[in-house]
Amino acid sequence: MQGAKVTEKPDRFEDGLRGKTLLESPELNKDTGFTLEERRVLGLEGLLPTAVETIDQHHQRVLQQLGQKPTDLERYIYLNQLADTNETLFYNVVMSNPAYYLPILYDPTIAEACLKFSHIYRRPKGMYISMKDRGHIQERLANWPDKNVRVICATSGGRILGLGDLGANGMGIPIGKLQLYTACAGVPPKGLLPIFIDFGTENSQALNDPLYIGLRQKRPPLDQVDPFVDEFVYAVQEEFKDCCIHFEDWRGTDALHYLARYREQVCCFNDDIQGTGSITVAGLVNAMRIAKQSLKDQTVLFFGAGSAGVGNAMMITAAMKLEGLSEDQARNRIWMFDINGLLEDSRIDLIPEQRLFSHKHAPSRDLVESINSIRPTILIGVSTVGKAFNQQVIRAMSEITERPVIFALSNPTERAECTPEEAFGWSDGRAIYAAGVQFPPVQIKGKMFLPGQANNFYIYPAIGFAVYATHAKRVTDEMFIEAARSTADAVTDEQRAQGLMFPPQSNVLESEVRTAVRVSTLIFDRNLAGIDRPSNVDAWLRSMVYKPEYKSLIG
Repeated sequence: MQGAKVTEKPDRFEDGLRGKTLLESPELNKDTGFTLEERRVLGLEGLLPTAVETIDQHHQRVLQQLGQKPTDLERYIYLNQLADTNETLFYNVVMSNPAYYLPILYDPTIAEACLKFSHIYRRPKGMYISMKDRGHIQERLANWPDKNVRVICATSGGRILGLGDLGANGMGIPIGKLQLYTACAGVPPKGLLPIFIDFGTENSQALNDPLYIGLRQKRPPLDQVDPFVDEFVYAVQEEFKDCCIHFEDWRGTDALHYLARYREQVCCFNDDIQGTGSITVAGLVNAMRIAKQSLKDQTVLFFGAGSAGVGNAMMITAAMKLEGLSEDQARNRIWMFDINGLLEDSRIDLIPEQRLFSHKHAPSRDLVESINSIRPTILIGVSTVGKAFNQQVIRAMSEITERPVIFALSNPTERAECTPEEAFGWSDGRAIYAAGVQFPPVQIKGKMFLPGQANNFYIYPAIGFAVYATHAKRVTDEMFIEAARSTADAVTDEQRAQGLMFPPQSNVLESEVRTAVRVSTLIFDRNLAGIDRPSNVDAWLRSMVYKPEYKSLIG
């Protein structure tokens, strides 16, 4: 009887991936989007409602269901469940309106999601490698079904956003980061793997939570952790031959330590150090265009001297060098202030990376006093201390320069050092402002200001796409500087006139693909690619951009 027996299965399917198993594959599932012929050939008849629907109809149903959710956290949970069942539809929805969905999938909603991660947990995503797996990490990685993993986003949960050590609850970050690789830059989601590296946690609330999903122990000292991380990094090289490791939200000293340890040995980067520094440089490029000045002529003061502060300082140093300063000249223009006050030469509590930006100066634990003494033209907050930039601070900056640059980069929202209303209001509208979270437009003295969001999602997905496409052997700071310049160039003169220093989120895909093209070109120029250079880098890379559309699974 014709059609009663399937004699051939498409080559692209693994044996048995049909029927109910196919419907349970988020990568391939189309729900009622399977055609009648696909249902017949793939053993789906009787397993689906009769109607054959388009992805647009599915999209409308998602919007209707999302509209019934009372909070962004509920929308976050719903969207992640959708990603678990129908990946194509998930990205079709998210990429249709990134300005709306990015704050739900990532900052600021991700902060609440991580705080409650053990309680909203539904099903496993990615992999969980704990200290108990020591000696067997490659065996654990071998359990991952896709052998062509191209990017791993790995966190230890040690410094999640501005929330500190959340342990296994921090797994929401690598999951969300890799979703943004696709949503913001079009990186194909297949081959992206989130991993939580579980050392334990210092968070007593998590350890005492009966629903906590992580290892219930305090974090061991670094000398016990190093061999474990070494084993993980080299197990990745053995199991996934062409993979880049994206380190994310490790504790500040750990983040600096492991980037220095591995960056010259394997393809890896740390987004909190290099990505944060890159997006800050992008904002400063446009701030200088607004102020009609040069970055090399500025004096920068950081409020916060952890991994984000040091990473920013190093990237700004590199940017200043490209404008003609020497390494020492650039560092001498960058100062830092932390919980113990100004970083100066009498301090004995500094790590080597901090000491690079420690200068001769009298000790000071007063930020305003330090501002009046150092006379910075740029003030950057990476402290996670909400409202630290009070009226005295903004007024002091405004007395030094006509266009004070105020970047309040800490997140979530309540950790921002100041709001745009405060920065613009206390500076009489003269401040050039950006935050680490998105604030609404602000009207000061009849003028509308558009506060920009200096968020790494403008940078790391584009870097990831370039590395993914070129099979890059290493990731360099120069790639992040190029990404910063490209991001800054995506902002128009009209947008800068309204105070906007970063591209509109509504156009994030196009701006990041352009950035990925520029970074890919640099990778080829520096002979860091693992493949031959195509004749047209732009067309070649755009041909790989992920498109969230239902595709035929037969023929």
